Amino acid sequence: MASSSEWTQNDTDQAKEAREKFGIWPLDEYNVKLLNEVHPRDYVSKKEPFSEYDLIAIGSGAGGLVSSKQSARRGAKSAMISEALAGGDCLNVGCVPSKALIRSARAVSQVRKAGEFGIVVKGEIVVDFPKVMERLRQKRATIAPADGHPGTESAGTHVYQGRGRLTGPNTIEVNGKELKFKYCILATGGRPQIPDGIPGLKEAPYTTNEELFNLEVLPPRMVILGAGVIALEMAQAFSLLGSKVTVINRSSRLFESKLGDPEAAAIIQTELEKDGVTFLSEAKVKNVETLVEADKNQIALPLMKVTVADQKIECECLLIATGRKANVENCGLEAGGVEFEVGRGVIVDDYARSVSNPSVYAVGDCCAGVPRLTHMSGEMAKLVVQNSLADDEWKLSSLVVPAVAYTEPELATVGFSSEDQAQKEGIECEVYKTGLEHNDRAIIEHSNVGFCKIIVKKGTDEIIGATIVAERAGEMINEVTLAMKNNLGLHAIGRNIHSYPTTGEAVMGCGIQYINKNLPRFD
Repeated sequence: MASSSEWTQNDTDQAKEAREKFGIWPLDEYNVKLLNEVHPRDYVSKKEPFSEYDLIAIGSGAGGLVSSKQSARRGAKSAMISEALAGGDCLNVGCVPSKALIRSARAVSQVRKAGEFGIVVKGEIVVDFPKVMERLRQKRATIAPADGHPGTESAGTHVYQGRGRLTGPNTIEVNGKELKFKYCILATGGRPQIPDGIPGLKEAPYTTNEELFNLEVLPPRMVILGAGVIALEMAQAFSLLGSKVTVINRSSRLFESKLGDPEAAAIIQTELEKDGVTFLSEAKVKNVETLVEADKNQIALPLMKVTVADQKIECECLLIATGRKANVENCGLEAGGVEFEVGRGVIVDDYARSVSNPSVYAVGDCCAGVPRLTHMSGEMAKLVVQNSLADDEWKLSSLVVPAVAYTEPELATVGFSSEDQAQKEGIECEVYKTGLEHNDRAIIEHSNVGFCKIIVKKGTDEIIGATIVAERAGEMINEVTLAMKNNLGLHAIGRNIHSYPTTGEAVMGCGIQYINKNLPRFD
């Protein structure tokens, strides 16, 4: 018989609880496995509490997990407070499920293009959407133990399941108990930002990334508000899977500033259009009308009408992907003397420490002014453990953080993503660029649309940024990131031997351009 702390299949009450409390459905074998790892029912740690903890993390996403586990492994008295699902957005409603969905969509793309490789596919391509989503849940459940409570406790951390609130400069309340700490790390994450001022939107059965990966029926028509990374990844994926997708973009081009190279954005838009995505640029939504509500079991799809200028677009799924806001409300920040801005997050210094309470640090999406990326949260967590427990001075400003849009092709950036960005900061620069049209591996793979662009300070080989558009740009950008972090110039990349044939030779090509430009001349 299952214990009271276990989730089980075919339990109507548990299925309702999972859907209403955690936004997870259906409660099949894979979601049961997920929940039993990241939020067991009636969970109580078997560890005896300490009278004072060296470090307590509030939040159990990447920031909370890394900081609490690393501190415990160093011998510190460590605790993590987990109210929502451990693993945070990344495991549950972000990186992991989205990439699983993208992989299925890429399989559709590969089958469609099979003829280009001499492979004849006869008959209609049929997408079994429920099977696609089942695979997503299976992969997520497979990864879940890395973030689950048992694994966290085995690393030496005490796990408290409940909502943690600061009650003073060095105290936290959770489940009616007061915990004392030397240092606290706020890792409360963020949530989707819903636009104001659109009549009917907030009453409509819209979808965000928090509900999207529960879909059991493929929406015949999808409208996406926003043109950032989440919007474009999902636009391409759902279009390939069979939805008719329309992206509504208030700007004239895609992506926000950190992925702001205009040439890269143009390539991504063209490729998405080839996959069936329709773009409405410089467009403003006038109103949203709900024609049919979703059924109470959230299986049958709703129907909405979105008005843009003189167009009325009907859809079964309205995905809001217009940015994110920090989770700082109802965390006791006022009682803890922690300065914050609603929406933007906790105000921290260059050591990720609260500017108003030196015992409190903050990492990830709940921080003001830092990239909202999973790997940024994890790296900040390492930084604050070192700074708090080892009395060190690792700085946020020293971090070199890449970002990737997992479209096809991928778009990856690090540092300044365009020369315009550098020039706006008053930095004179030079650009070295290699296209993929002559890259042998890209030609062989039939994926030679894209380029590698590396930006250096004028008159030097000091790399200050890069943009790569390629099939595996997310892998290629790591070489540039390593060079920037360790002060290796573009000359070093040009002299580094790259395997042949690889798309990564495009990175080397930029370095060779620099070397050739600066070779000694003999008259």
